[in-house]
Amino acid sequence: MRIVDFRITRFQFARDRVIGDSQVRAEDAHVAALELIDEQGRVGLGFIQSLFVPLPPEAEITRVFRFEAWPTLEDERAQALVHRVARPRGGNQRAWTLPFHEALQVALWDLAAKQAGLPLWQLLGARRDRVNAYASGLDFHLSDTAFSELFGRADALGYRAFKIKVGHHDFERDLHRLDLLKKAVRRDAQIMIDANEAWSPKEAVMKLERIRDAGHALLWVEDPTLRNDFAGLRHIRQAAPWTALNTGEYLDASGKRALMQADAVDLLNVHGQVTDVMRIGWLAAELGVPVTVGNTFLEVGVHCACALPETEWLEYSFQNFDALVEEPIPIRDGVAIAPEQPGHGLVLSEYARRELRRPDVFDASELGPPPLGLPEREIH
Repeated sequence: MRIVDFRITRFQFARDRVIGDSQVRAEDAHVAALELIDEQGRVGLGFIQSLFVPLPPEAEITRVFRFEAWPTLEDERAQALVHRVARPRGGNQRAWTLPFHEALQVALWDLAAKQAGLPLWQLLGARRDRVNAYASGLDFHLSDTAFSELFGRADALGYRAFKIKVGHHDFERDLHRLDLLKKAVRRDAQIMIDANEAWSPKEAVMKLERIRDAGHALLWVEDPTLRNDFAGLRHIRQAAPWTALNTGEYLDASGKRALMQADAVDLLNVHGQVTDVMRIGWLAAELGVPVTVGNTFLEVGVHCACALPETEWLEYSFQNFDALVEEPIPIRDGVAIAPEQPGHGLVLSEYARRELRRPDVFDASELGPPPLGLPEREIH
């Protein structure tokens, strides 16, 4: 069951809304599918994503992958590679030229689980197949009307927890958005905010006090200040005990370990690199730090969320990626459910291969309207 081939398919299409936060914005989707193929024709699927600039042409992505990554994969066994521990020394500790890292881990684990005949969540040791999902707007650049409509729709679909972007230069706008959210969603909703490092530690404490005094109870504040300012994060955690501090999103595994050791986090935020997430998740469990799973491409992170102890939340942000796969991860009444079939359950759709493939780079003006999505996954 060795890996004998791979296939890369490049996609580029318009998003159905502008997404972003206090630091960034994005209007188009730049994605490539990575498929690793074993001797028996089984396929492990991962996605290469560039948030802000188009990926190179498909032929160039393939060339770079064949040169940089393929020599470490060819004729290897996926079940061995997912557990392999490398010595991080010198030149072997470096980034890929293109963002292959997460796609490789996801594709390898998908293939390994298929070879084992198990759903990925079971291969990772989970004893449950579902986790709470919260509705995340990536909403900083939306108008007030679009903001209210997005979260009102999320509430109607059964979500009970909602996260909005803050960090505007005019703090009154942040307070106004919280007021709008309160009107758009159910009375007993749980509310989170994400500042994306927009504030200083002292500023964060002052603004959290104003949010509390304005009558808004927060489940957590996410990334209020710089990722490496462990002293500042610890100060926020201690000075604002009425809300949890969720951070770690921007740190690698070593940084997340240092963050926890500095006692500067209440909830550790992890994402889609399965091997890295499980390793740091085990350490978090040893240290008694709960984990939340942030945005993962097409919510594949549900498998890690189910497998890690004390993980209560998975982020879902209404991005129009569903057309890329035959069937997305189901979310029903605010609960994400891990698929039962072997692997992670996502299969590249024939519609995407036929209609959304862009081997060459398109100008944004040439992309046309956003692709038609599947019916709302949350309605069943």
